[in-house]
Amino acid sequence: MTQQIAVVDYGMGNLRSVTKALEHVGGGAVKVRVTSDPKVVRDAARVVFPGQGAMGDCMRALHQHELVDAITGAMRAVPFLGVCVGFQALFHESEEDGGTRGLGLCGGHVERFADGKLDERTGKRLKVPHMGWNQVEQVKPHPLWSGIDNHTRFYFVHGYHV
Repeated sequence: MTQQIAVVDYGMGNLRSVTKALEHVGGGAVKVRVTSDPKVVRDAARVVFPGQGAMGDCMRALHQHELVDAITGAMRAVPFLGVCVGFQALFHESEEDGGTRGLGLCGGHVERFADGKLDERTGKRLKVPHMGWNQVEQVKPHPLWSGIDNHTRFYFVHGYHV
C-alpha cells in the first residue's frame, strides 16, 4: 500500500533534495507530495517539515501560508520529521534573529553555538556556523535509525543547536 508523505512547502526549504531522498528510501511504497495546502498536510500519513534560512523568516512564512495549525496537528498525529529550520521551529523559541518565538511543540529553546569553543579531541577552534561531515552516535534506539549504522557520517550546516 502506498503511503503519502507531505513535504511542507512554505517558501523556504530544500524541497527537491528532501523529496528525492524520500523517494529513494521509500521506493515504490511512498508517494511524496510537496504542498503548501494545510488540508493535504493534515491528511498525510507522514509529514516532513524541511527548511533552510533563518528562524524569523520561517515563522513569518508559516503564518503567511496559514500552515501553523496543520503542522501542529500533524506533529501530534502522524510520524513527523523536522529538518534544519523546520526542526528549530518546533521548539518554544530560538536565539536566531534576536529571539524568535517558535511553535512550542517541543520543550526547550534553540541556542547559537558559542564562538571560540575548542574541539575536545584536536584542541582546534570550532567554526560557527559548522559545516561538514561528522559521525553521529546513536544514544538511544529510535525508528529513524532503522538500517543506519552507529557512527554513520552525515553532512551538517548549522550555527544553532537545541
